[in-house]
Amino acid sequence: MSFQRTRMSADRTLMSVIRTSLSLISFGFTIYQVFTNWLKSPGAAIAQEAPRNFGIALVMVGILLLMAGIAYHVRYMTQLREERTQMIADGLIHGQSEYPVSLTLICAVVLLCIGLLAIASMVFDVRPFG
Repeated sequence: MSFQRTRMSADRTLMSVIRTSLSLISFGFTIYQVFTNWLKSPGAAIAQEAPRNFGIALVMVGILLLMAGIAYHVRYMTQLREERTQMIADGLIHGQSEYPVSLTLICAVVLLCIGLLAIASMVFDVRPFG
């Protein structure tokens, strides 16, 4: 049972990274969109590239944080699986149940792809969804 609790704890840690990354990515993309449209109005008193640069910076921080969280999670789960396999081989625990795939990790990878699409949209001025 302790392996299951440890696995769930690692998933919760990755979920907190996902939550923070999602906030950074969405806030950065929103700032980029809102202020870019605001610059089109007459009399806008803001530097032309400021919203783009600030939005890109926030999205990049979100993407980098997510990549670090995914790497940490994969490394930790690999070590945990190896330890479990060794304990099964030594006869210390029963290994009858399967070690499930982390749905949280799948969600993190999907969010990473969305973040990469967002940064490509901002940097190269392409519209992947429109």
